[in-house]
Amino acid sequence: MGDEVLAIRADAGDAAGQQAVAEAIRQGFGGLDILFANAGVADFRPVELWDEAGFDRSVAINLKGPFFLVQALLPIFADPASIVLNTSINARIGMPNSSVYAATKADLISLARTLSGELIQRGIRVNAVSPGPVSTPIYGKLGLSEDDLKAMTATIQGQIPAGRFGNPSEIAKAVVFLASDESAYTVSSELVIDGGMSNL
Repeated sequence: MGDEVLAIRADAGDAAGQQAVAEAIRQGFGGLDILFANAGVADFRPVELWDEAGFDRSVAINLKGPFFLVQALLPIFADPASIVLNTSINARIGMPNSSVYAATKADLISLARTLSGELIQRGIRVNAVSPGPVSTPIYGKLGLSEDDLKAMTATIQGQIPAGRFGNPSEIAKAVVFLASDESAYTVSSELVIDGGMSNL
């Protein structure tokens, strides 16, 4: 990660927390060239099992947090700068039990478009990545037994034309591209990285 790393602890769903993050970045570095909004929560359950508290938590972390983080960072973004929002193919495929998660990710795709129109004149490009299934520890946090987790993994993998889950480095490379000058002419785009799952 380099010699100059600033670790900031914050509640991803709290607007005041996003202001604190922006202030810490301003004090530590003076400005910011790139934002990758990656914090999120994946809560999958049937629609009838949702309550207001769980709904509000998902919306706060997956949508409210990124929105207010961008807002808080506006005074310190460089010109040019790049914002990459992490969304999901769940916004596209209608997967059962993903209603709230998918809705928050669809909101982020829309946010990438609308922020692009609003911020491009300030030299800030906004794009989105929409990963499919990726091998990360998040699956172990779903509360499933080991057997159920294996069965779910096999089912999902069978739906991916590439025949496997993605790995985090593949997502990271796409984010680096969108954040870099190599994509200087790429604005308001969604890069889907899912092994063909949502398109084939």
